[in-house]
Amino acid sequence: MANFFLDNKDLQYHLEHPLMRKIVELKERNFSEAKTYDYAPQDFEDAMDSYRRVMSLTGEVCGDVIAPNAEGVDHEGPRVVNDRVEYASGTVENINAVNAAGLSGLTLPRRFGGLNFPLTCFVMANEMVARADASFENIWGLQDCAETLNEFASEEQKQKFLTWVCNGATCAMDLTEPDAGSDLGAVMLKATWSEQKQTWLLNGVKRFITNGDGDVSLVLARSEEGTTDARGLSMFVYDKRDGGMKVRRIENKLGIKGSPTCELVFTDAPAELVGDRRMGLIKYVMSLMNAARLGIGAQSVGLCEAAYREALKYAHERRQFGKDIIQFPAISEMLSNMRARLHGARALLYETSRFVEIYKQYTHISHERSLEAEERQQMKYYNRLADAFTPLVKLFASEYANSLAYDAIQIHGGSGFMKDYPCERLYRDARIMNIYEGTSQLQVVAAINGVTKGTFVEHIALYESLSYSEQMQPIVEKLKALRQRVEGMIERVETINKEYPQYKDFHARRLVESVGHIIITYLLAQQASEVDDYNSDAKLFLKLTEAYIASAEAYINSSEGEDVSLISEVQEQY
Repeated sequence: MANFFLDNKDLQYHLEHPLMRKIVELKERNFSEAKTYDYAPQDFEDAMDSYRRVMSLTGEVCGDVIAPNAEGVDHEGPRVVNDRVEYASGTVENINAVNAAGLSGLTLPRRFGGLNFPLTCFVMANEMVARADASFENIWGLQDCAETLNEFASEEQKQKFLTWVCNGATCAMDLTEPDAGSDLGAVMLKATWSEQKQTWLLNGVKRFITNGDGDVSLVLARSEEGTTDARGLSMFVYDKRDGGMKVRRIENKLGIKGSPTCELVFTDAPAELVGDRRMGLIKYVMSLMNAARLGIGAQSVGLCEAAYREALKYAHERRQFGKDIIQFPAISEMLSNMRARLHGARALLYETSRFVEIYKQYTHISHERSLEAEERQQMKYYNRLADAFTPLVKLFASEYANSLAYDAIQIHGGSGFMKDYPCERLYRDARIMNIYEGTSQLQVVAAINGVTKGTFVEHIALYESLSYSEQMQPIVEKLKALRQRVEGMIERVETINKEYPQYKDFHARRLVESVGHIIITYLLAQQASEVDDYNSDAKLFLKLTEAYIASAEAYINSSEGEDVSLISEVQEQY
């Protein structure tokens, strides 16, 4: 099988991004651990060499083990045996392979047995795993829960749980309940302090929990009796070995069938408080959810890669009317647009990863020492970008995963509807990606402030100021004009919203996706200025951007404030 890193020049391009030097310097603290750990890098070049080697190893495991197991895992799936999850045999083989390769604890500190790699590498590994099997990414990728412990847990908790994760323990985040899905403030699972046992005890039910029988679980629970809102919620870490939790059932899902989505029952399950009481949702889950959304972005891009490759392969193999179907313009256009969206989503994914990485590293440094004035400004700057771009990448990548999986089946024709080809599984797997960890509609809610408060427009101006190749200059000029048109759209929406308060929410998606299209086109233009291979991607994505903004602009300019109440009236008729 192929090596999923070495066969992907686009991944290799993003690993070599100029900001990696800054990221490595922050992550390695001036390479201070080189004297303590023989596998710690001596300098930047040494660090990058390590990243390439481990990403290549990850690509090998994905190509040789995880991808060949994907169909069998989808067919067999996990099951409940004696109140515990029993993985499909292929999943067990996958877990053993990634652990044998030392790919657990990728980003965690070396003192716990981790590799201390940047988040960018973890996102890249997640993408490759998802290309091989999106359902297994939901098991392996959840080790990013340990990052929340690394940021907020006590030193004793870190020693206990992070060391275990680095040795291969699986993770879960137990947030949602039967009556608390997107509205996590409604969580009612109780956490009660036991004087007799000197521990917190969890009681209640959690539902739709990905990899719910993981070894280490972060549990959102109500610690303050008599409360009903977010201020009564705290975060707890639960050790599966301590008992008190049973898997009631595994959901029978449309896709990602290898990943057990569980309903859990906690009965006096002992757990440890993480951080401060009452801050579970307000602080810790928000951090956890941002990481999860980035993870779904990686999962979505990985599936986009798989769908595109399956479609391209079939288009070269399938002959109709005496020639390969890729020679028909209708098919070649679909494939070209698929590639442009794939590369665009990936560009946005790694841009976002770099912003999150730098912000997180300054946060970790601030726990070690006081930040200097310039460092505080940098942390604030990248925090703002991370908060704005994270929902944007989750929105675009997950929607593109669905559209590319759809197109892959279309290119396969009737064969794509059969289980003989992987695109049928990809199509089912993709459907959850714009639902879980916050639907696309919720991502728009999270991103709209970045539009109206100027975060995105300010960053677009930064892209405008960069140097581009001569071939990309016409694209940049068109993007400048498009940005001005979008600013006009924003101004109109803001003005009308003063009289009709729901008007901004009504047009939020059009505004968010308009700026998102411009940002992605700029990112592709930057890549094309360095590598000619991206010229067609940048040009094609510009056309998608022009078409989208023209449609959004026409809708907004013809829309009045009364349209919001008109839609409500229509709904009332049903």
